[in-house]
Amino acid sequence: MRKIHVALGVSSLADSIAEYTQRLSAQPQVIVPDQYALWRTDAVNFSIRQVPAGEAPGLRHLGWEDDAASAFSEARDCNGIVWEEFGPEQQMQEILGLWPHAQIKR
Repeated sequence: MRKIHVALGVSSLADSIAEYTQRLSAQPQVIVPDQYALWRTDAVNFSIRQVPAGEAPGLRHLGWEDDAASAFSEARDCNGIVWEEFGPEQQMQEILGLWPHAQIKR
């Protein structure tokens, strides 16, 4: 299965978790307190990351979660937007590499 991945930088992780949980009608699958959250629904792989103070929130990157992906890849499109492609396990390995204490709901 292939689904779109959207990654945003947010100014308040707690406020954003509440809002996007409502908008996506789903609880996050991964939460790293004060840093990161990830939702996986049937339609979208959606992540948010706390931006440092003074940095503007907004789009971080786009991409594809693809069960058939054999490795993580990243490229820029003609507009300079980063697009990633990865499998679910590759994404989870990346998350646990950054945040071994991540709270994961499977």
